[in-house]
Amino acid sequence: MSVATPDQSGAGARTATAVFTGVGVTAPNGLGAQAWWESVLRGKSGIRPVSRFDASGYPVRLAGEVPGFVDADHVPSRLLPQTDRVTRLSFAAAKEALDDAGADPAQLPEFGAGVVTASSSGGYEFGQRELEALWSKGNQHVSAYQSFAWFYAVNSGQISIRHGLRGPSSVIVTEGAGGLDAVAGARRQLRKGATLMVTGAVDAAICPWGWAAHLAEGGMSPVADPARAYLPFDADASGHIVGEGGALLVLEDAEAARERGARVYGSFAGYAATFDGPDTPRLADAARLALADAGLTPGDVDVVFADAAGERTADRAEAEAITALFGPRGVPVTAPKTMTGRLLSGGASLDLAAALFSLRDQVVPPTIGTTAPADDCPLDLVTAVPRTGTALRTALVLARGRGGFNSAAVVRAA
Repeated sequence: MSVATPDQSGAGARTATAVFTGVGVTAPNGLGAQAWWESVLRGKSGIRPVSRFDASGYPVRLAGEVPGFVDADHVPSRLLPQTDRVTRLSFAAAKEALDDAGADPAQLPEFGAGVVTASSSGGYEFGQRELEALWSKGNQHVSAYQSFAWFYAVNSGQISIRHGLRGPSSVIVTEGAGGLDAVAGARRQLRKGATLMVTGAVDAAICPWGWAAHLAEGGMSPVADPARAYLPFDADASGHIVGEGGALLVLEDAEAARERGARVYGSFAGYAATFDGPDTPRLADAARLALADAGLTPGDVDVVFADAAGERTADRAEAEAITALFGPRGVPVTAPKTMTGRLLSGGASLDLAAALFSLRDQVVPPTIGTTAPADDCPLDLVTAVPRTGTALRTALVLARGRGGFNSAAVVRAA
């Protein structure tokens, strides 16, 4: 069992091992965990021209959109008027994760199960629609649901209400690092006494208002060819592609999971977060601290899931962080998000799901688009096809958020 440390678990925390028992996915290359994973192993991309609005007047016209999502199939009719697409996608992922875990919230301790999610943007599309109503029709036409449907904490609240998860709930806002930070927050609640947490992240902001924000932040690739637009670690990297979706996971206390006979994917063995200083990137520090939290060394890591910014300077910085730990080409590195685009906070939790499935199936998923890393990114990058033949026991997942957030998580096989 791992030992809770004061800085990560709080006073009075108990020792506990946190294990993953359920996975739910909404991704641009597959709706549902199985469909998404099959696409990943086939190298199937979900990046295509934007269809959710007319993007012809914008300099970037590609996105990763979740296919085949029919709102009414996943959301009760009474909730449709009060929810944004991001919450509807979250409902689908949360239900799949709970079903996959075989967890009936009604059978859990009344206040023993909760929700910790991350969000980067909240309900952008809902907010845009209500602003349009305000300015074109007047304030009497603005929905009362605007008071919360846009809010970045709405997914945690709505999931909690829908599934009767009355235990600790919260939201993390650390942009692309959020999907890992949320799971760490869930582990903290397990160490404080909760038995089950729904955690992870789903983001969705593919609408004109969201697009304006993405463009203002910079870093998006203007390349029109979906196969060449997002090329992390490549000499021709020109930026990233934005996507929607992510993964929600069921994280449980190992003893509680064992008592109810749950199937376990793996453990959340280590985690750490750092913040960059002036001209001082600290991603490598986050990875070192996460390994120390897990009681492991770099030599124990079998695969790294990279943050994969797709921008030359950021890619070079990540490659330097990875080689500082493992040496040049010292460990297999992969970036399956090349098939989905960067999903804001949802990308890191989707990488956690990919890490769990990789350990389960003993396969490293490919990075597509990039055929070989640039000379200044000396990584053993798995490209084109999955890699098998090497025993996989431990995965390191890296994530960065705009503004200097760094997070790293260690996942161990069951």
